[in-house]
Amino acid sequence: MATTRAALTDSDIRMLVKGATPDERALAAHKLCRTIDRAALSDEERQIAHDILRVMAADAAELVRRALAVTLKNSAALPPDVANRLARDVESVSLPIISFSPVFTDTDLAEIVRVGGPVRQMAVAKRPKLSSRITAMLVDQAPEDVVAAACANDNARFSEVTLQKALDRFAKSEEVLQAVAYRTALPLSVAERLVDMVGDQLRDHILANHGLSAERTLELIIGAKERATIDLVDQAGRAADPKAFVAHLHKVDRLSPSLLLRALAHGHMTFFEWAVAELAGVPHHRTWLMIHDAGPLGLKAICERAGLPPRLYSAFRAGVDAFHSLEFDGGAQDRERFQERMIQRFLTSPQNASREDADYLLERMDRGANRRRAKSA
Repeated sequence: MATTRAALTDSDIRMLVKGATPDERALAAHKLCRTIDRAALSDEERQIAHDILRVMAADAAELVRRALAVTLKNSAALPPDVANRLARDVESVSLPIISFSPVFTDTDLAEIVRVGGPVRQMAVAKRPKLSSRITAMLVDQAPEDVVAAACANDNARFSEVTLQKALDRFAKSEEVLQAVAYRTALPLSVAERLVDMVGDQLRDHILANHGLSAERTLELIIGAKERATIDLVDQAGRAADPKAFVAHLHKVDRLSPSLLLRALAHGHMTFFEWAVAELAGVPHHRTWLMIHDAGPLGLKAICERAGLPPRLYSAFRAGVDAFHSLEFDGGAQDRERFQERMIQRFLTSPQNASREDADYLLERMDRGANRRRAKSA
């Protein structure tokens, strides 16, 4: 083993095997591992190196085995049988290898997930790269904190089915829901489902970052009456002092874009005006003029000043236009008629909805019409 011996003397190798103390053997192990990792070895030399690594992995001293694990945790030079042996060792030895070693196959990682327990499962969940097979196993078998860590790992691949299972299994877990919501990319079905499961802050993040159309966003918001925050929309319509009400919501960080859109979708224009004024830091009378300006620029400008997401502008525009075109008579059907008019505005606006979204919204209009016919029958 000429290359290795050029860097390590015979005494170093003897020290590895027969060193009087664990510290001496660990030092020799560290030096030899660095050489094995960096040297260009022939097939014969590599085989000898692997045999030496197996000696290290069997050393009675934890310090020696840890020196091996830490030094070669990122190395492709580590033999798979040695990596798997170290993965079953005590945590100080196993975790560096499980967390980083590139020599594990999916079959190896699946076995670690199956028998390794929560601590080793966590190490798997945080690896630099994970296949959809392993994330599916973690979602099926691992505890909440491990699944949250895997979902927060954007280098871990998840199938749509696995993400849905994570939401099924941990529907009440804020940690898991947040981890899923903040993934860089989400299937549309997962993003839409999350909107109904999370609080305002995460909901706004999903609506702003996961590709839901303005039309679909409106549908999700209007149709989510079961959310606890819908109470705020009802309060918005009843508030005797809308200025103080929106100031309080702003102070407690509840004056979110989705709340404004829900309130507007329910016809609470006064609340919408005061909320936009609060967010924009513009007096109400000036905000009123910009919102109700017949031209195309006033509403857009005040929404931008208020920091509202640009992609929701068309939804706000449709709401304002629908409000102007519909007189409220106090009847039981006011809200449904108003929502239907908003959807019609979407479908007929210059910023046309996609064919898929238009079909979806037309289907919703049909359902609304059917409900009204059933009530009048």
